[in-house]
Amino acid sequence: MPFLLVNKPAGITSHDVVDRVRKITGEQRVGHAGTLDPFATGLLIVGVGRESTKHLDTFLGMPKTYEATIRIGQSSTTLDPEGVIEDATPTDPITAEALEAAMKNLTGDLQQIPPMHSAIKIGGKKLYELARKGIEIDRPPRAVTVTRFEATIPLLPTTYTPPFNLPVIIDCSSGTYIRALARDLGETLGTKAYLTALCRGAIGPYTLAGATDLGALTPENWQLLAKNLMP
Repeated sequence: MPFLLVNKPAGITSHDVVDRVRKITGEQRVGHAGTLDPFATGLLIVGVGRESTKHLDTFLGMPKTYEATIRIGQSSTTLDPEGVIEDATPTDPITAEALEAAMKNLTGDLQQIPPMHSAIKIGGKKLYELARKGIEIDRPPRAVTVTRFEATIPLLPTTYTPPFNLPVIIDCSSGTYIRALARDLGETLGTKAYLTALCRGAIGPYTLAGATDLGALTPENWQLLAKNLMP
């Protein structure tokens, strides 16, 4: 059963990747295991053919690894670069100890409220459809697990004055919203925050290092690059 590990570029949807793979392979039965937002990059597992698409659920529940950049001290209506960006209320400088404590506080088993700009359905309506109309509704929290939430740069024994960027790495369970984690980090620090960049580095044992850039896939080479990921 052929699967492609694709490095999704920024600026297109995961469905756009599926459409391109259809054209490249000539196969109509194509699907992916886990959506990446248009601004995000990184690993997308794509199943090619009827049998492969039947088994995409195998990968959906696997843990994920992300590298992200969180902008602390500003807000976004979508919690990512595609929304309206606003400065938060002026905040006192934040110490490295406070940053580390806030990330530790958001590690472990969490009850996470999904972003309004998400595809979850409540009352038969997708949240992002309501958000586009300026409607915000209560969302029940979802149980997620974050096993690592750390800065990827050494935090200096000094203070950081918002707004500033914090690069992080996150290991988490399936279903975790990294945009919501950024939002919650800001709230824990007494300010606002949103994602400026997001890259998925791993899905279970499969890593971005083994992926192929979407632009490098051709009708001539895709079968050579396809992998049989099923046991």
